Amino acid sequence: MTGTEETPAQPASPGFRLAYVPGATPAKWVRIWRERLPGVPLELVPVSAAEVSDVLRDGAADAGLVRLPVDRTFFSAIPLYTETTVVIVPKDHAVTAVEEVTLADLADEIVQHPLDDVLDWAERPPGRPAFERPATTADAVELVAAGVGLVVVPQSLARLHHRRDLTYRTVTDAPGSDVALAWPQERTTDEVEDLIGIVRGRTVNSSRGRAKEADERPAKKKPATPGKGGAGRPQQKTAGGGRRQGARPQGGKAQGGKAQGGKAQGGKRGKPRKRS
Repeated sequence: MTGTEETPAQPASPGFRLAYVPGATPAKWVRIWRERLPGVPLELVPVSAAEVSDVLRDGAADAGLVRLPVDRTFFSAIPLYTETTVVIVPKDHAVTAVEEVTLADLADEIVQHPLDDVLDWAERPPGRPAFERPATTADAVELVAAGVGLVVVPQSLARLHHRRDLTYRTVTDAPGSDVALAWPQERTTDEVEDLIGIVRGRTVNSSRGRAKEADERPAKKKPATPGKGGAGRPQQKTAGGGRRQGARPQGGKAQGGKAQGGKAQGGKRGKPRKRS
């Protein structure tokens, strides 16, 4: 053996991978995670809305910020918020004269319907369909900028694909987009529980695990208060003013000795006289 021995390398701390779809903003929760769990690296995994389910199924991410719906037979999901839906238009479009529009207001417009559309239309998107569907929302926005129709998207995607020559207006009766935290049911790890606590706004001292442990502790019994009912012996007096019910006779004397106030029942007895 040599005089110096090499210290074996310590294994790296396991990290946590959080997938997120376009438009989702995990920054706030990432900051809280890094403050509370500095020893567990958090890796962000950007992924398209169409691919996020496969990424979570395959274990390429531990949890994800997704757009509903998801397969509830495989995933657990906690809805976080619902996004407002807007229509993206050129800045010189007539729609910009108002703050809000309805789907009926778009009936005569060409409305692009990208293949990655995340809105759940009950029947079909509003307006007149374009000759060909663009592959992505980004492609649809490029067509709008070129003067070919409009596109209806969640507000976060309108911000994500912001252009100086475009703007957007709220569509009051369009379906919203629900963003949720989702993960495989069979892989609900301690780190997933920590993330659930963060997105639900729990404080550092009110995590789900700690709360569960507190619930499982036996409750401490409070001492009986004199003069009140409770777990101890009853404190009520008898109808005749005798000793308390349930109390033991003091000094081992049988019941029928001294009554309250220290006076003997039936008068005071003296010592027997000696006979001469």
